[in-house]
Amino acid sequence: MKKIITPEVRVDQSRRTVVKAGLAAALGLSAVPLLAQNAKVLHIGYQKFNTLNILKGTGNLEKALAPSGVKVEWHEFLGGSQLVEALYAGAIDIGHASDAVSIFQQASGKGLVYLAAESPYPGGIGILVPQNSSIKTVRDLKGKKVAVGKGYNVQYALIKALEANGLSYSDIEPIYIVTASDTIAAYQSGSVDAAGLWDPFLAGAQLGTPSRLLVDGRGLSNNRTFHLAKPEYAKAQPQILKALFAELKKTNQWAQEHPQEVVELLSPQLKIDPKILKLATERRSYGVVAATPDIAQEQQKLADTFYQLKLIPRPIQVKDAFYDVNLVSA
Repeated sequence: MKKIITPEVRVDQSRRTVVKAGLAAALGLSAVPLLAQNAKVLHIGYQKFNTLNILKGTGNLEKALAPSGVKVEWHEFLGGSQLVEALYAGAIDIGHASDAVSIFQQASGKGLVYLAAESPYPGGIGILVPQNSSIKTVRDLKGKKVAVGKGYNVQYALIKALEANGLSYSDIEPIYIVTASDTIAAYQSGSVDAAGLWDPFLAGAQLGTPSRLLVDGRGLSNNRTFHLAKPEYAKAQPQILKALFAELKKTNQWAQEHPQEVVELLSPQLKIDPKILKLATERRSYGVVAATPDIAQEQQKLADTFYQLKLIPRPIQVKDAFYDVNLVSA
């Protein structure tokens, strides 16, 4: 297979300036309430291609918090599992992770709370097979090796896809990986028969290798991202968090209306080919919403499934980890 290449793309500097200026003008900068004086730096953990990336690129959060003397520091992570560990260790104050990673962190007793959720993104996860593979349907995965992350969003979609086709998770041989690059390496080497990936890595593999998308998350998983924090931080700094989600909500509204500008903003930041980001952007919806009881019930299905398969050590009630304050204005 051809090696996937995601080079840094040099976007015209004047065009990037126009995009940033247009976003700032479209969103405006709202006044921020007086924040706690002891919170001088907000440490945010993020992963490639998520709504926090867009907010980071605009610089609007920094402008909104500046009057209160709060600075922002951004920390990139390879995946949600690594981000959650940093959050638990106190290296960052807030971060985002997939629905499945959030379940695994709660089951491990890390004591993090759900602050808010992102809009469903079912098309952003999927199972790839080589173009010339004999695997034509999900049923053909029986007895096959599938590279997938344990506790990753695509793992849940895979489980549900198997069940929908009369198979169980035990009918395949899961090959557990840690990062997207590990998955792609295993897939390209031919050591696995199929690979579970998530955007933008899924989009990159679709465009960079002779592959077929066997199944994506549609009808199987909402594939939500959740914003997480330690409960102590959430209770101590509600005004900082409200300011963050106010800016994030406005940024998401802009992103939903300007997909091409999103690609131009993120491509140099993430060092990913615009074609890859375009494919990923076309199949997602942007939006941050409150962590509601309905979303807790949605998450509970993941928790119950993972416990039934003994993938998490104990049963959990997802609602117990939902923060009891609505940080996202209506």
